[in-house]
Amino acid sequence: MQVTRKRRSTCPAACALDIAGDKWTLLVVRDLLRGRSTYGELAASDEGIPTNILADRLRRMEKGGLIESTPYQERPVRYAYALTEKGRDLGAVLAALARWGKRHLPGTRIPPEFRRPARKV
Repeated sequence: MQVTRKRRSTCPAACALDIAGDKWTLLVVRDLLRGRSTYGELAASDEGIPTNILADRLRRMEKGGLIESTPYQERPVRYAYALTEKGRDLGAVLAALARWGKRHLPGTRIPPEFRRPARKV
């Protein structure tokens, strides 16, 4: 369910940052792109997202139309998360951010899923 809320401006960058500009959202997108799908898998991320923050981000991302949740267990209810098309489109943003980090932050590396394909000559 996507929620419409009042925007602070008509700038697309500002509006995109309202949805995905916090410290954790793009890292959750990264992990979903890597094939992680359950709360436990997402909580096990190397960055150590606190569980209360993860739960909040997953709710926000679902309200923002970036992910969908599907129950995979009834008692207790547990959900699998998947990116929507809108969420998958953030992969290009994440790849660009990873390339920027690699270029300007020594000691970082780009995960294989965000590397550009080799150019054909």
